[in-house]
Amino acid sequence: MSITPPRVLVFTRTTAYRHDSIPDGVAALTRLGAEHGFTVEAGETTLDPDGCAAVVFLSTSGDILTPESRDTLRAYVAAGGGFVGIHSAACTEYGWPAYGDLLGARFAGHPELQPGLITVEDHDHPATAHLGATWRLTDEWYDFRANPRGSVRVLASADESSYDGGSMGGDHPLVWCREYGEGRSFYTALGHTAEIYRDPDFCRHLLGGIAYAARLPG
Repeated sequence: MSITPPRVLVFTRTTAYRHDSIPDGVAALTRLGAEHGFTVEAGETTLDPDGCAAVVFLSTSGDILTPESRDTLRAYVAAGGGFVGIHSAACTEYGWPAYGDLLGARFAGHPELQPGLITVEDHDHPATAHLGATWRLTDEWYDFRANPRGSVRVLASADESSYDGGSMGGDHPLVWCREYGEGRSFYTALGHTAEIYRDPDFCRHLLGGIAYAARLPG
């Protein structure tokens, strides 16, 4: 008897800034699914998470959901579904308070693209277990309107002394997760460039986030 593999819905709709790296992200997630036993369905017209193990907002931006879709997403995660936000998912649905609660924080701004250092705080999570104490990448170092620490489980943070233009100071969460009702939410601020989606460590980072949210083997 054949077993249907878990499905992951990757939503890429934008109504504000659109990242050129979105196709690279879709390709990377599709490849990870093929290698690790889940299927990826990518689109940006209809959000229908029914039967999906997780929904991924890949560099979405602006207002992208209808009132009905908002209700659907909130109910889906609260009932046990998984949600993953990547990069500008934090620049999405500013007018919907429940989305900010689901994601954990709202984007405020970022300095120019540049190398920087990430401090890995939690190695007991599939998204960060493979990393060392620090992780050097080139990305946009997102600042947030409020520090989510205290309401989320912080997995990694930005070392603002390693780059120019940070505004959050000595405590700058960058990657985190949380429970939401019966479901799970994971967010990484990383993922601006096309090149990062070919970085093995970053791809494993995404795989761990999806595995956590969807409750899949890591």
